[in-house]
Amino acid sequence: MFFRSAICSARESWLTFCILLMSNSDSPEPALLKAVLDPLLEDFQHWFGRAIHLLESEDIPFLSAAEQQNLLQKVRQAQHQVTATQALSAATGNQAGVDMPLVMSWHRLVHECWQVAIRFRQETQAESSAQ
Repeated sequence: MFFRSAICSARESWLTFCILLMSNSDSPEPALLKAVLDPLLEDFQHWFGRAIHLLESEDIPFLSAAEQQNLLQKVRQAQHQVTATQALSAATGNQAGVDMPLVMSWHRLVHECWQVAIRFRQETQAESSAQ
């Protein structure tokens, strides 16, 4: 059984993220945790970076300015959380895991960004073809 103590940090009152420390012999080996967690966090960094680039550099016609800004803010927030998770994992010698609801929220956000990018690309290509 994992002994779970939450280390929480808040940038603002509504932004909280948690890392679960696993501190007994039943916890996964640090090498295994690193092998699984590091590539996952790098993938999130990659996709959040691409989403930020798109949302900062393009006017997304099917999103209002407020919706685009809100999505950009959510992606930046998630990217900060991933960065903090990477730092905490490194600082604890890969003895930290990420709470699954947090990972799932990042996954849903990446999926939302993919859908925006796909639709944007389709509409942009359709406009180019029509001209």
